[in-house]
Amino acid sequence: MRIHVLMHESFEAPGAIEVWAKNHNHALSYTRFYQNDQLPGNVDEIDFLVIMGGPQCPTTSEEECVHFHAKEEIEFIKKAVGQDKKILGICLGAQLIGEAMGARFEHSPNREIGVFDIVMTQDAKVDPIFSIFPDTFPVGHWHGDMPGLTPDTKILAASAGCPRQIVRYKPGIYGFQCHFEFTKESMEGMIRNSGPELNRYKNLPFVENEDELRKHDFTQMNNLLFKFLDFMESFK
Repeated sequence: MRIHVLMHESFEAPGAIEVWAKNHNHALSYTRFYQNDQLPGNVDEIDFLVIMGGPQCPTTSEEECVHFHAKEEIEFIKKAVGQDKKILGICLGAQLIGEAMGARFEHSPNREIGVFDIVMTQDAKVDPIFSIFPDTFPVGHWHGDMPGLTPDTKILAASAGCPRQIVRYKPGIYGFQCHFEFTKESMEGMIRNSGPELNRYKNLPFVENEDELRKHDFTQMNNLLFKFLDFMESFK
């Protein structure tokens, strides 16, 4: 399978997704926007598009972030949707999928930074992959926004702080506001590059400090991610 990853920042890394892809001998390619990489000329040679997160939001302008070109990226995602590619968007990536499908992102009721439980919804119980997931389990979070909803979008998971943690836009196209892909290494990158943010929001109810973030074991959420990716690998 040919997997292409869109990366907005070096520290918003694929983490466990990359581990899974390499273990399954899939071909990995990247567009690293922070290095001024260009988007692929077409989507024909991509089987599975993965769109990572970032501190931007879909309305961030090029004046605010010179390497973030929201309109171009949204148009590229539209092409992938139109060609029925498998797509996973994480955090900002989930919001960009929504934008590409005509659904405006929204601010989450709460900012979440840390590891907190998500709860599966009734729609998850009939989803082809999330129906086999536990009803409640911990995952990573680092966000203040959430993906928009189309009339056909199914919300598959929510948390105490955010009502849209996992959404399915259509079969084979999922958005994760949460982070299953965090590893010890990628969490260090987040902490290293987001210190001011941790300080700014330290008194909010769903924000952990550096020590708390470093203590987490990401094994369970990574293993659940691997189940999801196994499903995406076999999805036709």
